[in-house]
Amino acid sequence: MADTNGKLRYVPTTCPYCGVGCGLNLVVNEGKLVGVEPLKRSPINEGKLCPKGATCWEFVHSPDRLTKPLIKKNGEFVEASWDEAYDLIASKFKETSEKYGPKSLGFQVSCRTPNEECYIMQKLARVAFKTNNIDNCARICHGPSVAGLSLSFGSGAATNPFEDVLNADVIFMIGANTIEAHPLAGRRLVQAKKAGKKIIVCDPRYTPTARLADEWVRYNPSTNIALINSIMYWIIQENLHDKEFIEKRTTGFEDLKKTVENYADVESITGVPTERVKEIARIYAGAKNAVIIYCLGITELSTGTDNVRSLGNLSMLTGNVGRPGTGVNPLRGQNNVQGACDMGAYPNVFSGYQKCEDDTIRKRMEELWGVTGLASEYGVTLTEQITQCGDPIKAMYIFALNPVVSYPDSNHVMRSLEKLDFLVVQDIFMTETAKYADVILPGASFAEKDGTFTSGERRINRVRKAVEPPGEAKADWEIFVDLAHKLGLQGFDFNSAEDIWDDMRRVTPSMAGASYARMEKPESVHWPCPTEEHPGTPILHREKFSSADGLGHFFGIEHRPPAEVADAEYPFTLMTGRLLFHYHTRTQTGRAELLHHEVPNGYVQINNEDAARLKIQNGEMIKLTSRRGEVETTARVTDEVAPGVLMMAMHFADAAANMLTNTALDPLSKMPELKHSAVKVEKITGVQ
Repeated sequence: MADTNGKLRYVPTTCPYCGVGCGLNLVVNEGKLVGVEPLKRSPINEGKLCPKGATCWEFVHSPDRLTKPLIKKNGEFVEASWDEAYDLIASKFKETSEKYGPKSLGFQVSCRTPNEECYIMQKLARVAFKTNNIDNCARICHGPSVAGLSLSFGSGAATNPFEDVLNADVIFMIGANTIEAHPLAGRRLVQAKKAGKKIIVCDPRYTPTARLADEWVRYNPSTNIALINSIMYWIIQENLHDKEFIEKRTTGFEDLKKTVENYADVESITGVPTERVKEIARIYAGAKNAVIIYCLGITELSTGTDNVRSLGNLSMLTGNVGRPGTGVNPLRGQNNVQGACDMGAYPNVFSGYQKCEDDTIRKRMEELWGVTGLASEYGVTLTEQITQCGDPIKAMYIFALNPVVSYPDSNHVMRSLEKLDFLVVQDIFMTETAKYADVILPGASFAEKDGTFTSGERRINRVRKAVEPPGEAKADWEIFVDLAHKLGLQGFDFNSAEDIWDDMRRVTPSMAGASYARMEKPESVHWPCPTEEHPGTPILHREKFSSADGLGHFFGIEHRPPAEVADAEYPFTLMTGRLLFHYHTRTQTGRAELLHHEVPNGYVQINNEDAARLKIQNGEMIKLTSRRGEVETTARVTDEVAPGVLMMAMHFADAAANMLTNTALDPLSKMPELKHSAVKVEKITGVQ
């Protein structure tokens, strides 16, 4: 489409930020992006965009984009040709693999990149080096969703689409600040509120989302299981559970019932009075249709998988699965968290969650890929790879991730990266992590390549190239194809992103019918979509669950405290979160003038009472210290957080919350406990 002068083009694509998957048009003039326009036909955002989406084009033409391959020589980066960079990477990775074996390599995939690139990178690692040491950053956001929902329902993904909240009578939200973190999903909540739907928000903070609620329940951080168990106890005690659904479609109810009998009164754990818990139980169980929505306040804990399974318990207890307006729905923080997992960029599954350990599946993949000897064992997860740097992992490939800022205990990450013999970073900017690389490869932004993102509702959305990458930078899938050829691999003769997608469909039964042609319409398609005649599956588990026995599985789960609790030396509980105006490590949003203007620097929220006791004024610089590091930042005095609780956004390198956070892991999903750390606070300066 062009203007009257024939200069403007509008290229429909998908927003590169959160997992809502808003449709937009990139506006192109003479080969450059000049703006965006929301896609009015999109069923997701209906012609609206949040501040991040409205400015998503600004970082693309930043003058500090990486434009040429760089190789570190004598401690300094020097420009190199693509062939020189490829030859060095191929030789170093082959040498490391031959000398130390498949466990000596680590591959880390970004959830910000298209499905096609996630798929081809995991295929490259598995085919070239016979390793399952490949993982993506869902590990530190929604790894527990994949694990927990798979155990409860048989599928580790959202059960219902975003717009389905309009079919609910009650919306139960916990550990999610949707209005800020997922604004266009938050818009659906506003629509639901106007339509008379009741909204319950359980959150330790009085967030913008909590302000929207009919019922806000403040509870002590990281006591999710105790709170949910108590709600379930009172549902059963007052005979509000769905006995027919439980009998016909589930197993394990008696185990759950026995467990929750000890959770009638949990005020000493959660801080929520018993009568208040009863009220919430009655509201949720009394609804004809009730939906559960959650986010990282549930997952980013050492109890993350159990927290998710608890929500699965609650939904099945009341029969709220498999219909419009029901289900359990994680809100995905990054644009392709769902897709990166779907594509097999995970240490124990191929694409479509086909298990590597299954001999039949693995042999089928070998036949389809034309290889032998694919690994069967569970590979090393994202954060465990960092811990294993130096021994046994000698070489690592980090694709569009910034772990120095985004992983827990940043000092530990930096020390670990220094132990590697060889590190490749593929990105669009010189990030804090790229500085540790031996080779840096300049990739392309979302606006400079074709592909797909899969949103948090399992909807596969097209990404379309609007402009050329700067300098010698390449679409990332092209880089992986080139490397595969340097390594002498067969089965990587791809000439387009669609070729890669079709290769994925060929080996992935659950997505075999999701062709690019099906995605031309803004409505696109939800997986599972096994054939081209299949309509797609917006709602899961309608007739039966996805588990092997077709049943939903209850689990009796006991509350356990976080790995590190506040004490006399470190008396505050630190939580982390997101802001409306920024995204992840600000690599992109920090280069948008409006967003940077709104919130240019990091800060910590501290309760009024705590601030008064410590003689801290609003706007004053203070120091936070944990057992792992320290940060100086600005105090924001507020009653949004309870006494003894602090909150920091995770976006800012100049006030890096992850200098403080804990590396303790959830035993099932290996999720680090980013949402709960013990810290102390010191006053250091006057008001700035």
